[in-house]
Amino acid sequence: MTDDAYLVLLSGPAATLGVPPAAVGELACMETPAVRAWLDAQGVTAASPRLRLLPPEETAAIPEDAERLPVPLGEEELSRVRHHAAPRDVARLEEELLAYRSCADGRDALLARALAAGVPAHRVAELTGEDLAAVKAVAR
Repeated sequence: MTDDAYLVLLSGPAATLGVPPAAVGELACMETPAVRAWLDAQGVTAASPRLRLLPPEETAAIPEDAERLPVPLGEEELSRVRHHAAPRDVARLEEELLAYRSCADGRDALLARALAAGVPAHRVAELTGEDLAAVKAVAR
């Protein structure tokens, strides 16, 4: 696994990986000379349906022959990418986890539901601000 997110040009069944960059709103990296030059070299625009953005934990799924470019994302940008890349039911739970920060009522039940739905423990900790050990303890 890498620490960088990747812009990738995909086609065929792999085109469902990641998210279109435009779906997550403004990203500082999209305006950098390196990204602009890479897009020009590939003959695509930032709005191309083949262009996808993958968070670091999904980069192992990039096909070997796919054109790719590592891009730096800020913490908030990466959170938006992960949110848009999550399946709808998981995305809904992630929204609840974000709302959790302001209300601890039903804490254990919400954490258990998120873990049971497949939200990784590190992501639950990131979204809630809870200690990772406390999140893992709920799973036991």
